[in-house]
Amino acid sequence: MEFGTILAYWWLNARIWILHQLAWCKTFPTIDPRSEEIIAQVAEGDEEDVNRAVKAARNAFEKGPWPRMTAYERSKILFRYADLLEQHSDELVALDVLDNGKTIDQATFAEMPNVIRWFRYYAGWADKIHGMTLQADSPHHVHTLHEPIGVVGQIVPWNFPIIMFSWKVAPALACGNTVVLKSAELTPLSAILAGTLALEAGVPPGVLNIISGFGHTAGAAIASHMDIDKVAFTGSTEVGRSVMEAAARSNLKPVTLELGGKSPFIVCGDADIDKALELSHLALFFNQGQTCCAGSRTFVHESVYDEFVEKAKKKAENRVLGDPFQSGVEHGPQVDISQFNKVMKYIGYGKEQGATLLTGGERHGDKGFYIQPTVFADVGDSMAISRDEIFGPVQCISKFKTLEEVVERANNTQYGLAAGVFTQSLDTANFLSRALKVGTVWVNTYYAFDAAIPFGGYKMSGFGREKGEYVLKNYLQVKAVVTPLKNPAWL
Repeated sequence: MEFGTILAYWWLNARIWILHQLAWCKTFPTIDPRSEEIIAQVAEGDEEDVNRAVKAARNAFEKGPWPRMTAYERSKILFRYADLLEQHSDELVALDVLDNGKTIDQATFAEMPNVIRWFRYYAGWADKIHGMTLQADSPHHVHTLHEPIGVVGQIVPWNFPIIMFSWKVAPALACGNTVVLKSAELTPLSAILAGTLALEAGVPPGVLNIISGFGHTAGAAIASHMDIDKVAFTGSTEVGRSVMEAAARSNLKPVTLELGGKSPFIVCGDADIDKALELSHLALFFNQGQTCCAGSRTFVHESVYDEFVEKAKKKAENRVLGDPFQSGVEHGPQVDISQFNKVMKYIGYGKEQGATLLTGGERHGDKGFYIQPTVFADVGDSMAISRDEIFGPVQCISKFKTLEEVVERANNTQYGLAAGVFTQSLDTANFLSRALKVGTVWVNTYYAFDAAIPFGGYKMSGFGREKGEYVLKNYLQVKAVVTPLKNPAWL
């Protein structure tokens, strides 16, 4: 058994049993996508568990120390939390690899350092959140207070478990809120450990409450709860609609949504083809294609199309599939059988509707949810593989002639999360960056994430922003305080 697997199972044996002692509710299995075997039984939170968690969070917000301590004290606790996450990086990485199927190299070098960085980034923000003094036309002194919004409900997806945990929890806590977070039912394990470490860091009881459970029960209860003041959701557009409807029907709580995408990756005729090829491969196949902002529609200028297609085929054929716990493996399994079947269905659509299958398109091996890296060329805009979010390792390559054409085609989608632009012309980069209706445009790069860079979508990719200073607005109320001036001559 590999070291990472041993580490993960050690953690499970040491900690999961505590959960079972406390959970007299139902349990559900979490599955290893490499082997299709059960890893562990996890407590299945339901509406009543959400009610208990919200009650604890409300009590911690209204009567507890977290929103009342100095921002500097909150900052110190969050810095300690980041230190503990760093100390337990190997465990958190192993749990996400075991639970999700992502590769250990990706989790170790691309994900976990960012989790730690994001907690430290918002720890630094905690004592820099403040209002303004305003000049009024009337003889009044006016200032604003930026106050925590209250009890925050957060629902995170399965594709980046500990990353999404950090995106949601760090800014909410930095602002002084209390949190009820539902982890994804497919990948609940790393959130349990992260919650334990929060208590160890000094986050007071009731401030961070973590529930493992299903969307139609625990998730729905969070979205509709009358005593939750705000909901933040990352997931599919379909479920995002339901979350927003439930929030509106209950207490009109504000909602932020980071939803699906069908992001264009545009390779112009003057682009560095080898660099564009490398990054188009990363943009689609990273995390087995299970990425909301994956560059899943590759538009290539006709002058370089044939060269690009041939190189894309070879690149996909050389991608290393295998056990994600083995260093050097680039491609692990899809997260579960449902996702596996969905991807295979879309591969079938591509074949049926006339796209040219260059490579892949089949299951890899006879155990686990592995799919060969798949590349289609000559993909038409009306084909299902071009329209719908597949969320799997299926690259779709199309040819274009003019910039005006590619802008129209790239924008002809219900989504608007991200885009990649590859060109050596500053004028072309500026034109496309402004013309594309998306929340993020990466120029001659892709997946360039940073703690300070906001992330979110246009259209049905959601609204509101994660990360950076922009996310703080999601978790704050603005209060105006107005008092008369006795001597208006001093205005």
